[in-house]
Amino acid sequence: MDRTTGMRKVASQFSMADDDEFDLLQLLDKPKLNIERQRSFDERSLSELSINIRELDGFDNLYSPWGMRSGFDSPSSSVRNSFGPHPMVAEAWDALRRSLVYYRGQPVGTIAAVDTSEEVLNYDQIFVRDFVPSALGFLMNGETEIVKNFLLKTLLLQGWKKRIDHFTLGEGVMPASFKVLHDPLRKVDTIIADFGESAIGRVAPIDSGFWWIILLRAYTKSTGDLSLAETPECQKGMRLILALCLSEGFDTFPTLLCADGCSMIDRRMGIYGHPIEIQALFFMALRCALAMLKHDAEGKEFIERIVKRLHALSYHMRTYFWLDFQQLNVIYRYKTEELGFDFMPTHGGYFIGNVSPARMDFRWFALGNCVAILSSLATPEQSIAIMDLIEARWEELIGEMPLKIAYPAIEGHEWRIVTGCDPKNTRWSYHNGGSWPVLMWLLTAACIKTGRPQIARRAIELAETRLLKDGWPEYYDGRRGRFIGKQARKFQTWSIAGYLVAKMMLEDPSQLIMISLEEDKAMKPLIKRSSSW
Repeated sequence: MDRTTGMRKVASQFSMADDDEFDLLQLLDKPKLNIERQRSFDERSLSELSINIRELDGFDNLYSPWGMRSGFDSPSSSVRNSFGPHPMVAEAWDALRRSLVYYRGQPVGTIAAVDTSEEVLNYDQIFVRDFVPSALGFLMNGETEIVKNFLLKTLLLQGWKKRIDHFTLGEGVMPASFKVLHDPLRKVDTIIADFGESAIGRVAPIDSGFWWIILLRAYTKSTGDLSLAETPECQKGMRLILALCLSEGFDTFPTLLCADGCSMIDRRMGIYGHPIEIQALFFMALRCALAMLKHDAEGKEFIERIVKRLHALSYHMRTYFWLDFQQLNVIYRYKTEELGFDFMPTHGGYFIGNVSPARMDFRWFALGNCVAILSSLATPEQSIAIMDLIEARWEELIGEMPLKIAYPAIEGHEWRIVTGCDPKNTRWSYHNGGSWPVLMWLLTAACIKTGRPQIARRAIELAETRLLKDGWPEYYDGRRGRFIGKQARKFQTWSIAGYLVAKMMLEDPSQLIMISLEEDKAMKPLIKRSSSW
């Protein structure tokens, strides 16, 4: 995350009065559907850790807004107390609850960090991407209203007219973050949203909208409550996001063309083009939206566009972004030298960081590869290969604190050119090869889905030796993640939530259904590989 000073006064600031959100406040009071559900065969196998991704095809079809209801049991009180004796769990829950932010007496999210020893900057805001692990933790613990409030509040912010430096942003753009200001004298709560005007390079976040759709599906799968996703407001919110990312332009690829700073790596790090993180989130959001859009006149048009894009996107990513030892031998004979050759083991593979005209970025990016597994952008064979790579390159990717956000670090002359001599992204620090505890939940989910929970268990045990003692840092520095990040905030909320979600998923693997999509066997490539490659 990038934390910058001085939020400028822009048009995306106002005080929410009663008239501004009367419809959403009514939505908050709607009762949940009373659905009698039983666990399916697939969910029983998940809870028993008999995870085999080849045998779980189609369990996402259990959910359809116009058909069968979810078969997933909502978290019960027994789940909340099912943890092992490790004292970190209780400490983590206490710290997570201290980060809650309230708007008109209702919890609407968690701030980025509760670190009173450092300058606040914008760590006192609710970031959309940061709140996702917190939201999953609350869902798993049966505290669903917090997540519902957050989804509705950000949906309302999406509808703002976003004008920055005399230029109006697209209607569907979700905020990177928002802040709640309390005026005790006037007894008024004010929300200030950031749509990129305070970010490095003034870049609007692309991933916020994707995370919102993914979280909406997670809420629906966890609660069995279809009423929220089926509201006209949520249906319109999804369509607005899809209208932006499915629009046709000059690009000849089905991937999304992105600028630096539009995702979790929100500083200049050479990910401009078609970064794996955005493509994997794009794919997952499209599949989640496909399951939740209504088959009405407006929804059908988007459903048709989504299906076409998914076919092209899956083929493109699996063909051009995938690297294993066999493909490496082909690339090795190219007339140029590329990064990452010594990193590739004989058994294993991964989706490389970026493929753009005349440029391939061979760096490993953790979030993109884990989301590729969870969304089934990766085939079953590719998912296994990614896990093989993590095991084979444990020291490089896990080290002493899971998990490297990117590997390897860029340094020297390349670092000066790519980052602009960014002092925060020096080698093996922050986004440039730093270790981020929040990524544990994604790693754990990917491990469970591929039937390799022992990998996640080993990584979590490593984190438990230090995280609490170190004060829940934002990230760690060093080639092996040995040092607390030089500019890392303590009591970083998503470090806390990432640990909790990882622990809860290992305790009850059936929770994976909230965040996992199984392979769609009908998704066959409709195009042939270009002869120019």
